[in-house]
Amino acid sequence: MSFQILLVQPRGFCAGVERAIDIVDLCLQRFGTPLYVRREIVHNRAVVDRFRERGVIFVEELHEVPSGSVVVFSAHGVAPEVFAQARERDLEVIDATCPLVTKVHLELRRNVEQGGTVVLIGHAGHDEVLGTMGQAPERTLLVQTEDDVASLDVPEGEALSYVTQTTLSVDECRGIIDTLRARFPHIQGPARDDICYATQNRQDAVKHLVQAEAIDLLLVVGSQNSSNSKRLVEVALQAGVSGQLIDSADDLREEWLEGVSRVGVSAGASAPEDLVIDLVEALQKRGGERRDTVVATEDVVFALPSQLRGPVSQ
Repeated sequence: MSFQILLVQPRGFCAGVERAIDIVDLCLQRFGTPLYVRREIVHNRAVVDRFRERGVIFVEELHEVPSGSVVVFSAHGVAPEVFAQARERDLEVIDATCPLVTKVHLELRRNVEQGGTVVLIGHAGHDEVLGTMGQAPERTLLVQTEDDVASLDVPEGEALSYVTQTTLSVDECRGIIDTLRARFPHIQGPARDDICYATQNRQDAVKHLVQAEAIDLLLVVGSQNSSNSKRLVEVALQAGVSGQLIDSADDLREEWLEGVSRVGVSAGASAPEDLVIDLVEALQKRGGERRDTVVATEDVVFALPSQLRGPVSQ
């Protein structure tokens, strides 16, 4: 068997994920264990398992955290009531919310404070959506598809705006926004797109693999609960190209490679690079020849929370 491996860039960790992982690393250095993290710090099984091995305790809700402990909030953001619960339990909070998610929270609250209703475009049940809805649940309406727009109940003359989950399909989101604007011509959107730069760039990179490189198969390294990873697979599937989301090279199946001449490899924004390299090496052992292709470069860096700046005391 002989085939090409097209390893695309950008892929893998975004600035928000790097910041969140750095936060947990620094908390381990400063505070030691046990260290508590509410929900998965990022949606990747390997990242979470590696932190568990170092003594990090992941909890679903704050009642599981002993009073007075240090707790890290995940990159996906939380509702104000979660901060209130932390104060009630005398917890020291280190907030790892991605700044781009915080931007959406601020937009939503500002629009509500001005007396309007906000439509949130996102996936029900996702941690980011739960945190964003929680900013003003009584004034926020969730839509997941273009069909959902038809069922929105908004009083005539109501000030209306929209925000989006940061990890959506760019094309799908555009369709929903167009449908919203058709039904509510007065609806206001954010000054800048809410879908994060990394989500956009990784989807564009996969489109390049599908269109310009004419791949037969796309392999995306990422976990099943990672929204942005799933969207990468969807980009391929919507173009008629086979796509698979895998946690690691261990999930690779021989039948996927039958009759394939070009395999594209990418990774979701929370997938570690070593897992990508492991996959490429597994493909090389099966006759693949690696070729790197760069679609865009990224240099975004987010500042750490103030509690973690400066040297770690010995």
